[in-house]
Amino acid sequence: MRRTGALAGKSCDLSVYEEGTLKVGIIGLGVGEAHIPGYAKHPDCSLIALCDRDSDRLKAVAERHPETRLYNHAEDLLSDSEIGIVSIASYDENHFEQVCRAISAGKHVFVEKPLCQSAEEMAEIRRLLSANPSIRLSSNLSLRSYPRFTALRSAIADGEFGELYFLEGDYNYGRLSKLLDGWRGKQSFYSIVLGGGVHIVDLLMWLADDRIVEVSAVGNAICSADSGFGNKDMVVAILNFESGIVGKLAVNFGCVMPHFHRVSVYGTEATFENRPDAGLRYTSREPSAVPARIEMPYPGVEKHGLIPSFVASILGGETTLVDEKAVFDCMAVCFGIEQAVTEARIVKIEYDY
Repeated sequence: MRRTGALAGKSCDLSVYEEGTLKVGIIGLGVGEAHIPGYAKHPDCSLIALCDRDSDRLKAVAERHPETRLYNHAEDLLSDSEIGIVSIASYDENHFEQVCRAISAGKHVFVEKPLCQSAEEMAEIRRLLSANPSIRLSSNLSLRSYPRFTALRSAIADGEFGELYFLEGDYNYGRLSKLLDGWRGKQSFYSIVLGGGVHIVDLLMWLADDRIVEVSAVGNAICSADSGFGNKDMVVAILNFESGIVGKLAVNFGCVMPHFHRVSVYGTEATFENRPDAGLRYTSREPSAVPARIEMPYPGVEKHGLIPSFVASILGGETTLVDEKAVFDCMAVCFGIEQAVTEARIVKIEYDY
């Protein structure tokens, strides 16, 4: 039996690690089915259970992945003592309860964003992790794995941009129907900042290697007017970083354009602009200067791109690309932006450490 790194914890049933295999269960088989190849890439992982409230979807996915246990209720999968890691890809309003159940049952957690929907819920998750220190948690903040952005971060870290002073990121979703007709619009509370802007918040802090300490924000619901959707469909936030960098975030679910992450990085020595066809890197202020094209793939990875790193952190004690601190930091900023929009004031970000 192989038990290394985080496997030394005593909170899981030992059968979880029988013959060196970490057994996996997945809740929510929309995006959740896309997690499966990520686990399949690791020889020490074995998918043993699937869960979806839609019986037809559950059956269809099970046909592609036979010999798995099938559950219609998340609590039944979370009660399965053989499962050592659970992917949670259910609706946003279910994440908190399922994450808490998983941690309490001694299961490592990979959860789709957002981790939860309030600062109070996040505090409870943090408390449970503190009580179960062998458990690892990560969230699918996938922009960190995009080759174009990883190359950009390396160039920034190597000093090629000089000193950063301004970062911009737009989460242009271009899928208004997801709010008007899909499950998002049917929930009692859905935040586009938590559901989409979270990606840009994490990316900007990761690129700058710096924390956001203060935010202000405004928003509107013009695109979803008279639809019954109960929150903003457009939010713009100004972000103040600890180092003095200024940032701007826009989350735009109603835009008439395809889904795209517009990212601009301004340094004293270079500027980067992300475009659908390529990234552009400017190193001169001369009007005739031609920017270099950054042809690294965008996105260039699938939705399971972060999972192999997460699994390695569990089985071998390596550091995952998105650790618990990154998840909590990102969520704290998102909650601050929601608060700034609602209360029309500048909000200082509270980090609980």
